[in-house]
Amino acid sequence: MALDPQDPIALAQALIRCESVTPAEGGALTLLEGVLAGAGFACHRVTFSEPGTPDVENLYARIGDSAPYLAFAGHTDVVPAGDISAWSVPPFGGDIRDGRLYGRGAADMKGAIACFVAAALRYLARGDGMAAGSISLLITGDEEGPSINGTAKLLDWLHARGEALDGCLVGEPSNPTALGDEIKIGRRGSLTADIVVHGQQGHAAYPRKADNPIPKLVRILDRLISAEIDRGTEHFEPSNLQVTVLSVPNHAANVIPGEARATLNVRYNDAWRRPTIEAWVRGHCDAAAVACGASYDLAFSGTGEVFLTKPGVLVETLSAAVAAETGRTPVLTTGGGTSDARFIKDLCEVVEFGLVNATIHAVDEHVAVQDLTRLTAIYQRFLAAYFEAARR
Repeated sequence: MALDPQDPIALAQALIRCESVTPAEGGALTLLEGVLAGAGFACHRVTFSEPGTPDVENLYARIGDSAPYLAFAGHTDVVPAGDISAWSVPPFGGDIRDGRLYGRGAADMKGAIACFVAAALRYLARGDGMAAGSISLLITGDEEGPSINGTAKLLDWLHARGEALDGCLVGEPSNPTALGDEIKIGRRGSLTADIVVHGQQGHAAYPRKADNPIPKLVRILDRLISAEIDRGTEHFEPSNLQVTVLSVPNHAANVIPGEARATLNVRYNDAWRRPTIEAWVRGHCDAAAVACGASYDLAFSGTGEVFLTKPGVLVETLSAAVAAETGRTPVLTTGGGTSDARFIKDLCEVVEFGLVNATIHAVDEHVAVQDLTRLTAIYQRFLAAYFEAARR
């Protein structure tokens, strides 16, 4: 039986059956390209490379040639299934059981891609094409991986072509318990800090002949985790710092090590920017190091800068569509981790709304079939209202 691309359930099943574990394309982009090209979208398959990372295929599809330019962004790559014997169904089978669609990527986020494609095709069919504006899809293959050869480079590619975006909806699973719970209008920034405290190796029985870096690292960490970063802002919860890795290259109980290491992760709100939060971390490290006589190195990494899309046409139109189809007024939130929205926010306003995230990355990942139907209706209503507002 031929696939009906306006049926989000059948399309989601077909996508799940593509084993697109990062960075493999697995046939998922090929499937989408065929569906979208058949509906009149201009499709481009673009592969990006970077030394030391795998090549990644991406898909850009667009229909329409006028403003406003509305994009949907998502990823077809998925995390590994893990222990397949722990699954009650094949992880790439796309099975439906008791009203739920099972499979790796069902929630994160092949289901949302299927819903948006179905919604866009229904919208185009109802209006006999694009009366005004443009719809595009930015689909990457490495969101679950290093995120180097995906969305960031695809956006650069668009810019080089002179293509602009006015708004973007990212289909990440944004709802904690039920469809309509939350719309993400921002994300906290994410900063990683690596600390290396230097000492002098020696015999544990002769501590005066050595310099133990471990107590000094502990004092630096104690200062960092005891300090209040802030108390939150209007749209964001308080920033927080977590020690995520402790490492001492020593396996002998009678040897004082020569160095001690720690890795921190800071999730910061819009009271900060990358330079200011780095300065905050360095300032506390310096103060503690002076107090305990530590010699240390500090290095920062991370690509997730904080952003906020303030309520306006994009947010309000999506909120109204969610409320109309679910009966819920979605809460506007900024919590959670990072997503590809961290790249898109530099080009246009961006929001996130997708399926329920209760089983993402888990064994027996699944979504309610009813939610696929309702999310498609939400996306279709959102498309109609967004472009109707542009025509007024």
